[in-house]
Amino acid sequence: MNLLAIDSSGLAATVALLCDDVLVGEYTIHNKKTHSQTLLPMIHDMLQMAEIDVKELDAIAVASGPGSFTGLRIGASTAKGLAQALGIPIVPVPALEGLAFNLSGADALVCPLMDARRSQVYYGIYDVKEKKPVALVNQEAAPIEKMIEKINEFGKPVLLIGDGVPVFKEKLEKEIQIPYDFGADSVRYQRASSVAALGRMYLEEGYLVKAGEFAPIYLRLSQAERERLERQERN
Repeated sequence: MNLLAIDSSGLAATVALLCDDVLVGEYTIHNKKTHSQTLLPMIHDMLQMAEIDVKELDAIAVASGPGSFTGLRIGASTAKGLAQALGIPIVPVPALEGLAFNLSGADALVCPLMDARRSQVYYGIYDVKEKKPVALVNQEAAPIEKMIEKINEFGKPVLLIGDGVPVFKEKLEKEIQIPYDFGADSVRYQRASSVAALGRMYLEEGYLVKAGEFAPIYLRLSQAERERLERQERN
């Protein structure tokens, strides 16, 4: 089985190729270029280096959100276009669950957090000791204060990763009241290899959708939609 994985939910664009249970390739770019510039060339180059024809793909695992609205749309349209053309299914993988899987096997709780702007984060809290991350707090959009409150309530050591860490690091250091640490740079950001590993498990369990049925999970309105509602309320 050849599984292509895509994650464009955050700042990094990352793709991976899993052949049966072997990670054949992973390609990550984090240099401020838009995902529309990088994603397809990355997939092309990775498949070429792996000597796998795109027609040999059996499924596509994609980070389904939450995250960057633009990034999620680009990842979704890329996955949907390829899956539709090849007649293969899409395996949605929650973006924060994929991030948590970067620390699979850790004894501490894992809290991935992504900057959602306006002092808010997308976050979840996971136990990662088992084969798959177990959500203790399901992924949601919330003020950073609520996330910190939730962490403190558990009273257990926690590892924090994601692009929200550098944004809110000072506040986290000041207000977290339980033992904590920040994940290393190598596991802080999205990795398509984690999406691939989870995608393979979900595919075996039958969690898949047709290309035309897949849609990203945004958790909240886009900035344009919020501004439109604000104008309507003012009027």
